[in-house]
Amino acid sequence: MTDTIHISVRSLVEYVHRSGSIDAGFRTSTTLTEGTKAHQKVQKQYSEQDQREVYVSAEVTHQELVFVIDGRCDGLLLDEDMGVVTVDEIKSTSSDIELITEDSYPVHWAQAKCYAYMVAKDKGLDRMRVQLTYMQVETEETKRFAEEVSYEELERFVFDVVERFYPYAHARKEHERRRNESIKELPFPFEAYREGQRKLAGAVYKTIADGHKLFAKAPTGIGKTMSTLYPSVKAIGEGLLQRIFYLTAKTITRTAAEEAYAILGAKGLHLHTVTITAKEKVCFKEEVRCSREHCEFADGYYDRINEAVLDLLRHETAMTRPVIESYARKHRVCPFEFSLDVAYAADAVICDYNYVFDPRVSLKRLFEEQKRQTALLVDEAHNLVDRAREMYSSALNKSDYLALQREFKGVHAQLHDAAKAVNQHLITVRKRIGEREMETWQELPETLIALLESFISQAERELVATRLGTPSPLLLDTYFSAQNFVRIAKLYDERYVTFTACEKSEVTVKLFCLDPSHLLQQMGKGYRAHVFFSATLSPLSYFMDALGAGENDYSVSVPSPFSKEQLDVRIQPLSTRYQDRERSREPIARTLYELMATRPGNYLVFFPSYAYMSSVYEAFTDMVVGNPDMSRLRLLVQQAQMSEEEREQYLAQFEADREDTLVGFAVMGGIFSEGIDLVGDRLTGVAVVGVGLPQLGPERNIIKAYMDRIGKNGYEYAYVFPGMNKVQQAGGRLIRSESDRGVLLLIDDRYLQPLYQRLLPEEWRDYTVLPSHR
Repeated sequence: MTDTIHISVRSLVEYVHRSGSIDAGFRTSTTLTEGTKAHQKVQKQYSEQDQREVYVSAEVTHQELVFVIDGRCDGLLLDEDMGVVTVDEIKSTSSDIELITEDSYPVHWAQAKCYAYMVAKDKGLDRMRVQLTYMQVETEETKRFAEEVSYEELERFVFDVVERFYPYAHARKEHERRRNESIKELPFPFEAYREGQRKLAGAVYKTIADGHKLFAKAPTGIGKTMSTLYPSVKAIGEGLLQRIFYLTAKTITRTAAEEAYAILGAKGLHLHTVTITAKEKVCFKEEVRCSREHCEFADGYYDRINEAVLDLLRHETAMTRPVIESYARKHRVCPFEFSLDVAYAADAVICDYNYVFDPRVSLKRLFEEQKRQTALLVDEAHNLVDRAREMYSSALNKSDYLALQREFKGVHAQLHDAAKAVNQHLITVRKRIGEREMETWQELPETLIALLESFISQAERELVATRLGTPSPLLLDTYFSAQNFVRIAKLYDERYVTFTACEKSEVTVKLFCLDPSHLLQQMGKGYRAHVFFSATLSPLSYFMDALGAGENDYSVSVPSPFSKEQLDVRIQPLSTRYQDRERSREPIARTLYELMATRPGNYLVFFPSYAYMSSVYEAFTDMVVGNPDMSRLRLLVQQAQMSEEEREQYLAQFEADREDTLVGFAVMGGIFSEGIDLVGDRLTGVAVVGVGLPQLGPERNIIKAYMDRIGKNGYEYAYVFPGMNKVQQAGGRLIRSESDRGVLLLIDDRYLQPLYQRLLPEEWRDYTVLPSHR
């Protein structure tokens, strides 16, 4: 039995011939756009009979596998005088072209020889000329290397490349066979579906089958993770998918996905899953510096990575962070880059949103064909709106350019002048704005962008010159920031504003994305299906707008599986508006005191800000100190900066069957208001102070004005909906299973207004109104 492997020339030769070390400290911005221009400039020099961008393919059989290899060669040159056909492979570089020799890049020769073999085989030629053309993108200087090769030599070369790729391809095919057999036999991993779980799972499968987007509002407790993963895995078994991306915003929700895959694995599923952990967290070194000089795991990385990947895939299925780290140490490879390389081979990837949606860090080696066989499962999708707005916005500060101007004075004249020009321009902006302190307008700052492009060019020269040494950290950071600003400028349209703020001598200019829906659509283009799900995707119409739903996309709303008797909802109608906060601190403390005095247990109390939390905390401690009824009370307070260990210690205090009362003070929208599971007696009650509205500020007001302008209710879109989403997330910590019971206390008089009533989850609407404390 023969199996077919479809692979591009580039992927094939990069696997077999890539070598050397990671050098991720600096990359020029020229790689894609300038590279395309370089190709076009070289191709313009071709004669009329020469061909450009020629598609070529060939089949090569090795043992039981048939490799269908294809690609597009840059040029096919037909020189009648020489009587030989030339394959031209064009490469661009921002480095010194004089440093490139004939032997610098074996992978480039390999790519060109594969194309030459395909052309020779197709046209029946017994000889080919293979040419590499390098162009320096700034000077446009070119350098060429060429050699004439017989068809037999080309055939031997290509067959050797395929033979060296075969062990990996064979291992993948064997794994796929075992994977698909295990999926066919895979039962739903629990005795029965929870109420609503089958409905969600069915909607997910239909979405994948039809190739649409699904927006699912599904309450906590139905098992959303399994309801999305199980039908997606089944879709792989049916041949609808090859890969699943499970995208999250927080580490804790990644753990839920890993646990769900582990449960399926215990039921017989054989699936390669990899978790990508941020470079800063997983790096083995004290300082993250990705170069051969500073890191033994970067030095020679590409010489060892193929063996490392093959070893991992042959012996593991659940490739979590500890597993990745263990094999990375064994093979002496960078754990972060290792996880990315494994991700391209895995069946399922668990990672942050930005690996798909952020133009700076997306997985760029995922080709269109692979995307068409990939489903995106976007967990806690309500978080993606603000995250996307952040991804597609960019800001820069005047102070950085003033500091660089001083640093490079008398050291690098052109770089000094380029930084000074940006600084001077921003001084002019500050003078124009004057006492207003801020300014917004709906046009690109073209002059500033032109100055930044000059700065980037000079910064690149300095960074290339110091690549083997230690570049200026400020220059490196400012260079990447300027590069991102120019990149975002290319996305600028009517959904953006330019926002400038002045504070003392500082000037900040921001290209601010008001509506990220269009860009989310663009970055998600090509994937077979998207499933956006959350317990708080409410109101659905708002999130469908904000996350880029199309006319034919689906939505589903699953009711809560829990009975009303499990949840005791109380509303305390106090004003928590900013101007009333000083007056409200003691009544709120009194309400909390009365609840906890009558019902001991574990409580979480959420506040709209650290300042308000501290104020009420002070009033609460004054009330309980020395009170015999509250002598067995313990208090915890969330800090602004908490390490993972400190967070775990905070949550570990919430023990079941405790004899005293524990109260955790926390902030809405923070680390304890989402994604944490305190099941059963670990949580007795939750209090939410306020309606979660974001702080009034210029950026929120700009969003409000934009939404008003396009016919939406700006105040609701900018303030109310995001605020109530935080409330629902905080309150959702309480009932996590069929056996949970608890009290939910909502403190704010606005909960009794029609707008906010409409946004309360159905199961919260049977409430008791408490008498006001004055």
